[in-house]
Order: sequence, then structure tokens, then C-alpha cells
Amino acid sequence: MSKIRIQALKETLNRTPRVIQEETNKRSKIYGSKVFSKDSQRHYLSKDAYVAVKNAKDLGTKIDRGIADQVASAMKAWALDLGATHYTHWFQPLTGITAEKHDAFFEPIGDGQAIEKFGGTQLVQQEPDASSFPNGGIRNTFEARGYTAWDPTSPAFIMGSTLCIPTIFVSYTGEALDNKTPLLRALQAVDGAATAVAKYFDKNVKKVIATLGWEQEFFLIDSALASARPDILQTGRTLIGHSPAKGQQLDDHYFGSIPTRALAYLRELEFECVQLGIPVKTRHNEVAPNQFEIAPLYEEANLAVDHNSLLMDVMEKVAERHHFKVLFHEKPFAGINGSGKHNNWSLATDTGVNLLAPGKTPMSNLQFLTFFVNTIMAVHNHADLLRASIASASNDHRLGANEAPPAIISVFIGEQLTRVLDNLEKVSSGKLSPEEKTELKLNVVGKIPYVLLDNTDRNRTSPFAFTGAKFEFRAVGSTANCATPMTVLNTIMADQLMSFKTKVDALIDKKKMKKDDAIFNVLRDYIKKSKAIRFEGDGYGDPWVKEAKKRGLSNRKNTPDALKAKVEKQNLQLFAKHGILTHVEAEARYEIELEEYMMRLQIEGRVLGDIASNFVIPTAVQYQNTLIENVSGLKNIFGSSFKKHAAEQMELIKSISEHISTIMSQTEAMINERKKANKIEDGFKKAKAYCDKVKPHFEKIRYSCDKLEMMVSDELWPLPKYRELLFTK
Repeated sequence: MSKIRIQALKETLNRTPRVIQEETNKRSKIYGSKVFSKDSQRHYLSKDAYVAVKNAKDLGTKIDRGIADQVASAMKAWALDLGATHYTHWFQPLTGITAEKHDAFFEPIGDGQAIEKFGGTQLVQQEPDASSFPNGGIRNTFEARGYTAWDPTSPAFIMGSTLCIPTIFVSYTGEALDNKTPLLRALQAVDGAATAVAKYFDKNVKKVIATLGWEQEFFLIDSALASARPDILQTGRTLIGHSPAKGQQLDDHYFGSIPTRALAYLRELEFECVQLGIPVKTRHNEVAPNQFEIAPLYEEANLAVDHNSLLMDVMEKVAERHHFKVLFHEKPFAGINGSGKHNNWSLATDTGVNLLAPGKTPMSNLQFLTFFVNTIMAVHNHADLLRASIASASNDHRLGANEAPPAIISVFIGEQLTRVLDNLEKVSSGKLSPEEKTELKLNVVGKIPYVLLDNTDRNRTSPFAFTGAKFEFRAVGSTANCATPMTVLNTIMADQLMSFKTKVDALIDKKKMKKDDAIFNVLRDYIKKSKAIRFEGDGYGDPWVKEAKKRGLSNRKNTPDALKAKVEKQNLQLFAKHGILTHVEAEARYEIELEEYMMRLQIEGRVLGDIASNFVIPTAVQYQNTLIENVSGLKNIFGSSFKKHAAEQMELIKSISEHISTIMSQTEAMINERKKANKIEDGFKKAKAYCDKVKPHFEKIRYSCDKLEMMVSDELWPLPKYRELLFTK
């Protein structure tokens, strides 16, 4: 075993679980203790300021500068009481992660004195340098000005000794340079559209909230072992590595007893999360060794997105204290389960009704069917846009890899609801007779079970599945910022509901139909038109690929092809129509994501070439020389008959030579293709060149490296192996 691996394993074996000393076992007592929550606001704000903040959150009203000064003063007092020394505008640029610039409350006032200063101006707006963030050509480098602006709908919180204020991030000319701004616009759009439709069933509804419950999957790897792997440190995944003899084939890790060290980490993580108001509820072992999942209760989508971004940051900080490296990559290890971030989405009214939950009466079930069928129709009409929303270089490794949904977007609803929609499809068009209405409401709509959780199976091969009172967007990758898929999903739903209401109102006005008749007629039409997107079977394998093609469904297998949907004419118009993204903003995001895809493959290619040339080949040559010396020794002993005694060694020498030759030739070919691709100026063509010309060499290089790993003496192999990374506790 190499010195690097020995040292890494020694450090690993000397680990002892870090045990946190919790002040209380009742998490409810510390929940939100580091959040400027409603309770904190009531305590620190004046009545007028409290009402202004509440109205800004609930009604979207603006906060004037006088009130902003009051809020800032109260927020500063609260933060100082909790030991904060700095403040920052916490935002989500188009890097996919969070960003922050810390400023101290401390400010000298002369005569050797100083005060803690923080006013409305600092609360409402800051000016970070926008030139170094991705902007897709919106801003020139010499036009660096950008602004962060306070988002009062997401409460401030304290991380360490810093007051963090959630904000949006826009350019000097007003274009969105972040993930939060379009999400807020989409949530506003779906609120208006869904509220208008919900009023068909309850005139008291004034607001509809999109809810989100994410499920974060990840791997925990010992930090010492991870540090001995350049590929993990620089790309987040292993670019080479032979599968261990034991992987996940026994299904003995899934939902098993959580290992002691991992449990200590999860306990401290939950403790930190609860103080930050992240309502973590579930933790468990996932399918692969050293893979885990953590999930919260559902929240309003904007807050849930913020909390997931915050969680990923906290996870890495806590992991350092436990000597772990967190791997969020969708496919960090070949041959075993990858990681996703299932987005469970629904719509809820301000009257407390989940619009995607069946009810106890035919009327409440008609409401459920209205939103249920419209969701399916929205996915049918905009499947390519949904696929684009989860496209990335890392998620390409996972989609369709026999533990995740395929790249083909389809909707799973279960056998029982399929029968309901089939029966609705048979309803005659036009005005319904009293007998038809009775039959429809009592025998079809009225028989939808109130609790569908146990009646709707979980189809892990479906990218978009109804799993009881919610739709689960399973295709979202573990590294993703939830804002992107949530922006798209809420936008297409807003568009669909607006179209639905227009059609229903037209039938009521022009054909003098009653409301229920009009709703049934439109739903019946939607059920027929969207039937192709519904699929109840196994999404893996060629049969579904062939069937999907017959149905006219897209199969955009790689990120460059998938991203094209974002700038197709109808989708640019869709975003512009609802004020989600201007053409400039949408096209900028397209360019940014293409460039990120290309750069990630470029980095992986460089790291792989480095490992192959500077780790694998020298080690293989060293071992080969040992074998050659052995063969020479046998020749000295046995003379002309040495071949009989050295046949296996000679065959091994030959195999090592062949794999070394393959690695060298493929690495050179990869570098040449990369040089060609780098000369291409068009973003899409460049990304496609990396996808089609550069990336294929990765697997060929890896194959020979992995073969050499099994041939070369374990004593010499320089990199920690899968059996160490995945099974060292």
C-alpha cells in the first residue's frame, strides 16, 4: 500500500466521532433561535414596522425608507444580542451556490470612539462587484456594478457571527443575475393564476402558495481519504476507480442502522439546521454504501429553496468538524447509486387547502382534479423546458443510470387515478344532463379516496410522479439549486391555469354552460391531449425509449441538447409573457449553462489526464519493472525452460503494456480534441464538441486505469480505492 494511502488510512482509523453537547433534547425549544422570525420581529420591531414587514411578505407591498430604517435598527439590535459582529447580503448568483460579502457593524466616529452602525440603506441595498459572476454577456467587465436588494419574504438569520440577509441580485441595468429573482416572479405568477381558478370552488381564497419539500441525497467520505484523491477534490467525483467486490448488491445499507460516526455528524447538522429554522425531519441511509439522505417538512417554495442552499453550506461546514468530505455530485462513484434531490411540489391556499389533495366531497375532488389535470397538461406542453431545468454535466451521469429517471419526461399517476381519468375521458361533451352529472360526481369524482398516499405507488423510474397530495419531480440532481426547476414548474403551471380559466370562462359566457359543465368539458379535452405524457411502466431500457418515440416524446440525452429548449421561440415568449425572464435574461442563462457544462468537462479532462499520466502510468511502469526483474531471475534459474515458469508474469507484463499504451494514446487524443473544441466560438457547438468528441475518451482512459488497478500491487497503488472510500467508517 502506498505511503499516501497508508497515511490517509491512519488518519481515518484514528477518527473518533465528534459528539455535540446539546443544551436540550427538545429541538422545538431552539427552533429558529438564529432567525429573525415573527416572534423576534414582534419583540424588536414597532407595531407599524412589524405590520409593514408582514404585508411585504404576505401581500408584496413595498417598505418605505423610514420603515426600513426601523427594521434595520431592530435587526441590528437582535443580531448584536446574539453575538453578531458583521452583516452580509446573502444571495444566489448564477454559479449555482451562494455568495456573501461581510461588512462589520463597527464604524469609527472620531475622537477614538466607534459605534455599531447599520441603517435602512445597508439593509435594503448593497453593491457587490458583478463582473466576476456569470452574466452571459449582460455586463461587460468594465461595467461591474450590480445590486443586491433585500427579500423580506425570506427571514434574516445568523451564521456564526454574521447577520445574513437574503437578497436578490440584479445588474445596474436591472437584469436578474441570480436564481432567486425569476423564482419570485414565477411564484407571483402562479399565485395569481391559481387563485383565480381556486375561486371557482371557494370565493374566500385570496392567495395560493407553491410549496416545496426537497430530499437531499449525498455521500460522506473521510476527509483524509478524499484529500488523497485529486479527482474528488477538483471535480467532486472519482474519475477512475474499480468497483469493489461488495457494493450495494446485498441491499444491506438502505434504511439500515446509521453508522456511529455518520450519526454524530447528522446530529450536529440537525442541531445547526434547527437553529437556522430549517425544519429537518428525516434522516436515513440511502442505497449505496456511505450514502445518506436528509429531508425537511414542506415550506413555501422561496423559503424552501433558500433553506436547501443554506443546508448545503452548513453540511460542508459541519463535515469539516467531523473530518468528512460531503459529496453532492450526482454520480461520484461508478457502478453504484447516484444522488438526487427530489422536489416534492404542491399548491396550497391561504384557507389551508392543499389543491393537490383529494377531498371528502365531490366538489373538493373536482377542485383536486382541476389542478391535477392542469399539472399533467402543463408538463405535457412543456416537457422539454422541464428537462432543460435539470440539465447539467453532473446530472447527465445519473439520468437513466438504473437508479434515476430517464431523460425522457413522463408523468406517473398510479393505477387508481388512471382509471378516474379514463372515466372522465368518456364523458360526453357539451352540457351534462342531471343524470350524467349525478353519475359523474358520485360514481367517478366522488369515489376518489381522501388519502391517496397508499393508493399511489412510487415509481422510481418516473421523472415526474404523483405520490399522494403532491407531484415529485424526481429528476432533479443533488447539486442543483432548486430555484431553477421550481421557476420553470411554477411558470408553466401559471401559464396552464390561465389558459384553463380562459377556456372555462368562454364556455360559460358563450355557450351558457354552468360552471361544473364547463370545467368538466375542458378537463376532458386536456385528459385526451395529455395522454401521451402519462406512463405507468418501467422507464428503464429500450422498450420505453421506442414507445416514447412513437408517442412523440423528446429524449434529449445530454445537457447541450436539453438546454436548447431554453431559447426556443415559444419558451422565450412564455417567460416574457409572464414577466419571469426577458429575452436577454433567458439567453444569458443559456450561454452561462453551456459554458459551465463545457468548463466542467474541461476540468475533468485535465484532472483525468493528470492522474493517468502522473499517478497511474508511473505506478504501472514501476510494477512492470518488478515483474520484468522477476522474469529475468526465473530465466537465470531455469535457463531455456524459464517460459514455462514465467508464462503468467509475461502475460501480465504484456497486459500492463497494452493498458499503458491505451491510456497514453487516449489521453493524447483527448487533449487534441480539447484543443480543437477550445477554438470554437459558438457556445452550443463548443459544448457539443466537448460532449461528442472529448467526453468519450474519459471512459476509454478510465477502463484501462481500472484494469491496471486490479493488476498492480496494492502496495504500490497511489490512490485510495473504492473499498476504502466507501467502507471505511
